[in-house]
Amino acid sequence: MKNNYQTNTYYKYCPNVYLAKCPERHEKGEKIVVTTKYGKEYECIVFNKIGQTTGFFYYSIVRADGFNVQEWARRKAESYAKWSENATKKSNAYFVESEKDKDFLSLGEPIKVGHHSEKRHRKAIEDQLNNTGKAVEFSDKAEYFADKSENWEKRTDVINLSMPESIEYFKNKLDSDTEYHEGLKSGKYPREHSFSLPYAKKAVNEAQKNYNLAVKLWGDGK
Repeated sequence: MKNNYQTNTYYKYCPNVYLAKCPERHEKGEKIVVTTKYGKEYECIVFNKIGQTTGFFYYSIVRADGFNVQEWARRKAESYAKWSENATKKSNAYFVESEKDKDFLSLGEPIKVGHHSEKRHRKAIEDQLNNTGKAVEFSDKAEYFADKSENWEKRTDVINLSMPESIEYFKNKLDSDTEYHEGLKSGKYPREHSFSLPYAKKAVNEAQKNYNLAVKLWGDGK
């Protein structure tokens, strides 16, 4: 009996990769709707069948709208850049406010207790301190957000196993790591320390593992 009442959901397969967990069989290239645990629905394109359990089929998928980790990073970078810009504007505005009584306070006159100017004098000092503090606070926020934006910007070209492009990426990495490992063994490359060879071999094994996973997820099966 088919579980037609069930929806397609996301299933964590490995780091960065979520499969579609489906109660029905689907074909490569088919578009399906997958629902998150929060109830959001996304149209996705089916790639390969990765596994099957009683009542469920598991498929590698990508978002039909092209949204991926690179687009996520780009949006985050843009958001932080906007927040940095807004914080800078606020910092500048508070700085301008802190300067409004600059000429009067620069005279360095003491507060005349009991004089009609006492209240205004104290208010001018208080405003300057508060506005200067706010200017510094938002300047720090602007710098923090700018750093965040820069860090996310660096991730806009990241390729991981959640993307079909990972096949070519990990194939190139495997070739590069293998060449370096062989070069260490032959003496082409110097061994900088006693662990150079084991570390290089570990890198080859990791690249091979990722390449195999990429092919399983996104390869054409030929």
